[in-house]
Amino acid sequence: MKITAENRRSRIGWRGQNLIKARFIYLAMNLIGMTVRVGVAGACGRMGRGIVQAIFAQDDMELVLAVDVNNVGSDIGVVCGVGKIGVPVTSPENLAETLDASGADVLVDFTHREAAIGNIEAAAGAGVSLVIGTTGFEKEELERIEGLLKENKVSAVISPNMATGVNLFFKLVRDAAKAIGSEYDIEIIEAHHRNKKDSPSGTALRAGELAAEAVGRSLDDCGVFGRGKGVIGARTDREIGFHAVRAGDIIGDHTVLFAGGGERIEITHRAHSRDAFVNGVIRAVRFLAEQGGEGRVYTTWDVLGIE
Repeated sequence: MKITAENRRSRIGWRGQNLIKARFIYLAMNLIGMTVRVGVAGACGRMGRGIVQAIFAQDDMELVLAVDVNNVGSDIGVVCGVGKIGVPVTSPENLAETLDASGADVLVDFTHREAAIGNIEAAAGAGVSLVIGTTGFEKEELERIEGLLKENKVSAVISPNMATGVNLFFKLVRDAAKAIGSEYDIEIIEAHHRNKKDSPSGTALRAGELAAEAVGRSLDDCGVFGRGKGVIGARTDREIGFHAVRAGDIIGDHTVLFAGGGERIEITHRAHSRDAFVNGVIRAVRFLAEQGGEGRVYTTWDVLGIE
């Protein structure tokens, strides 16, 4: 078959096309010395501090805004241990105006569900792209967020986990479920530090969604979250079980177990530090800066070019 421009595009798919486009634009940005101006909401939290430190270390990024309910007025560089950088922590009140004054290109949000929705609404209204790592959204809330982004023609990367290894884990889970999931029991076990507020984790839920979709089910119908106490009856063939551990300072462990007659397969990802998540955020910021405002919602698979 003769390879034309049209069928070449169809063969590589739209994710491949976007990845090629992104690399081209990134090279152009480097050549002209363009800097991505970044704001961080939740800047004083565990993830927020790591993201601030990482942005400060990048040659092609500038931290222009730090938002948090804690340490308001303090220099975020001092709070995060990188020294004074001249960016004070600001309150999330009047965020749209603050974003406009800062000239931010991208806002990274690692807060909590209730705060994030307000932050996203403000950023969308200000025309600022978003990297959203906050988890715990209800289905209706995600639909509202996507509507806000499309209405304001603002693009976003939304992902419960932006680590490269976790997203390969997602792909392996999906592929395994496609191959054997309809014949094997699927259980998901996750463990996090004692202060994590939502359960199960967004990463566990995403793994469950991918497994359910691969076997033609809806997680809303087949998800079972813990199994209570006492005589609860036998497990059904269709259910996907979730089990959450909260203890100590565990960064994040996830295992998807496929159990059949006489054997089982376990797919596991363990995070050793938050650096894995922070590096994914930096990659997502660059990706959005390269894409421009299209009102499109991306995932980390789009960022990594995973089909």
